[in-house]
Amino acid sequence: MSENGVEHQVFFQDDDFMEGDYGRPVRILSEYLGPLSKFKEERISDTIVMFGSARTLSQKDADAKLKEATRTGEGVNAANIAVKNAHYYEAARELASRFTVWARGIDEEKQRFVVCSGGGPGIMEAANRGANDAGGTNIGLNIQLPFEQHENPYITDDLSFQFHYFFMRKFWFVSLAKAVIVFPGGFGTLDEFFELMTLNQTGKLDHKIPIVLFGTNYWSKVLNLDAMAEEGTISPEDVNLFYRTDSIDDAFKFITDDLSANSMDIPGLIL
Repeated sequence: MSENGVEHQVFFQDDDFMEGDYGRPVRILSEYLGPLSKFKEERISDTIVMFGSARTLSQKDADAKLKEATRTGEGVNAANIAVKNAHYYEAARELASRFTVWARGIDEEKQRFVVCSGGGPGIMEAANRGANDAGGTNIGLNIQLPFEQHENPYITDDLSFQFHYFFMRKFWFVSLAKAVIVFPGGFGTLDEFFELMTLNQTGKLDHKIPIVLFGTNYWSKVLNLDAMAEEGTISPEDVNLFYRTDSIDDAFKFITDDLSANSMDIPGLIL
């Protein structure tokens, strides 16, 4: 109400307006400007992004799941699969810790090559947890979903973001990334992987991002890009846009060698 009793519309305080069709551009803009303000505040220049399944358990949790399944006789097959795949969680955690230690002190004015994940459980949790183990800043770019995607507790305060729009979340994955490691995952992981592959292939990035597929057995079963090259739907050299390995040491060396040679002088976020 105004002083003369006339009722005013204050649209940014009107939930119906902000959550409706006309408020959509404002919501999208907020998912750009909000993270941007926090990244500048924390002096984050660029990132190492780690993708992978939200369902992958730590070795401890997988062992506990198998013990309980064996006791009850229910879910034994799923528990055995969790135990088989738990090494991916531990590898992601170890790599994130190593990257954080390696990146520390590269630039006194900026935070370089900060570990960034999707902010949820599984491989995402392992990435944030590893960076946290090393005492480093890390980022979680979460997404609102009706299931599965709860925030993990290892993300740095003020750098845990909840997105409504997948495309804005992926914008922030890509725009700051100087390297990406992709662990075994489902549709979301593949979506993120192929988005990066397309951007690398078409030259839409200022610089090519080194991409590591971790887990050769899994990826050889899930991806057959050689068949695409044989059929002429991609160029033969496109299958070299990523690097496959099962080794923590190998993945760490591949990424850090590439970053040291090609990314140290490439501007990240302008602070």
